[in-house]
Amino acid sequence: MRQRLHIPADWDGQVWRYASLASANRRHTHAELELNLVTRGVGWYWLGNRRYQIRRGDLLWLFPAQEHILFEQTSDFRMWIAVFRRRAIRRLAGDASARALLKPSFAGETCRRLKPHDFEKLEELLSELAGHRDEPVLLNAGLTYALASAWQCFQHAPDVLVHDVHPAVERASRLIRSGRAPEKLNDLASEAGLSAARLSRLFHQQTGSTLVEFRNRQRLQHFLDIYGTGQGKTMLGAALEAGFGSYPQFHRVFTRVMGCSPRNYRRVTSG
Repeated sequence: MRQRLHIPADWDGQVWRYASLASANRRHTHAELELNLVTRGVGWYWLGNRRYQIRRGDLLWLFPAQEHILFEQTSDFRMWIAVFRRRAIRRLAGDASARALLKPSFAGETCRRLKPHDFEKLEELLSELAGHRDEPVLLNAGLTYALASAWQCFQHAPDVLVHDVHPAVERASRLIRSGRAPEKLNDLASEAGLSAARLSRLFHQQTGSTLVEFRNRQRLQHFLDIYGTGQGKTMLGAALEAGFGSYPQFHRVFTRVMGCSPRNYRRVTSG
């Protein structure tokens, strides 16, 4: 799915801090080059049929032709995201190695773990850039510098271990994210093309999450989308619509993942 990023016309890109549940979106691409710098927790990315487990210090590039999705993460997962339009990348064309950033995809591994000094420098730079949203001249100049710095740091860093994703695991996760997955494990495994036992074992090995945990997180994300700020639906109504079987089940999953009770969450969002 081609996704359009809403970036003001006079900006060469954008920088923001990501700190939310893994959303139940589809695999997607976009015209801009994207950079992810993980600052906390653990996340799992799929790029094509390859899986990266990313953690603090990891720098990941997402090229325009690479379908990707952040499909799972720990509750404390945080990262910086920066996206760059082609005109920002062209400013680095004098550097032969940087010309690779203009290509739709990258031949090698796109995730590496930065050296501590490089990580701290880049994190500070992205944090500073995020504060220049109302100053496009400074933002654009900073984006070019950040892009050059990030690429230089990346070249000096070792690759992060990558795993090929089993097709059945990918099919099962896609069904769960879409909300069309059968409730019974045997039926889900049949659609995925494996036995229930093998699918459960592979899914846990390759995603770091059990099928039950993954399904519950997707239900919780669906709940958050339905409930919003609490103006249209009750929590129970939104939880049942999202696929939870009961309020106690919803309460248990919500508290474990979000780190607070539904009541405290409602108090914050409605206040």
